[in-house]
Amino acid sequence: MPPRWIAASILSADFARLGAEVHAALEAGADLIHFDVMDNHYVPNLTVGPVVCEALHRHAPSAILDVHLMVRPVDRIVPDFASAGATYITFHPEATDHIDRTIELIREHGCRPGLAFNPATPLDFLDYTLERLDLVLIMSVNPGFGGQRFIPGALEKLAAARRRIESAGNPIRLEVDGGVKVENIGEIARAGADTFVAGSAIFESGDYRATLHAMRREIERAV
Repeated sequence: MPPRWIAASILSADFARLGAEVHAALEAGADLIHFDVMDNHYVPNLTVGPVVCEALHRHAPSAILDVHLMVRPVDRIVPDFASAGATYITFHPEATDHIDRTIELIREHGCRPGLAFNPATPLDFLDYTLERLDLVLIMSVNPGFGGQRFIPGALEKLAAARRRIESAGNPIRLEVDGGVKVENIGEIARAGADTFVAGSAIFESGDYRATLHAMRREIERAV
């Protein structure tokens, strides 16, 4: 299993001081910055686009930018985020007509492709794509809004995805996003996740460093 990472989701950050928030999260120990892109079409919310991603890349050029596209269609926007400094670009299988083509498009533009699964989306899409991915994202909430409660059924799905990844034998990251907190991150780690997206748990806490330290402690205890 790859090293365990915690991703700070800027969806819950103070957008009036976003650069400072990203810097603070990285200084506190976040391994990467999770960037949620919503289009008010695929999901019922509207967030930010490549211009903001590019600004954050300039502000923190060494940061790993984990871009989660909740948009339809996907292919048109992939090159823009690649140029803006994205490291990972993850999309939903329902949001493209040709999953394989979108995976290749992401890789052709120098980024690492990921496939995201909503709570009710089956893992069957991995049957013919897993070996071409760098990341599998299991949504533990319905996408669109921050601060939602973790859906317990995601634990079984994480375990199933972990079994598939282990069978493939490739260094594919298994990420979880939604409702991740200090209180449940250990259980999530036991289910097989190695990358943990946390937004409100970090940015709405009084001490980012203490929160990230507590999360890592719970992960270490669990595994």
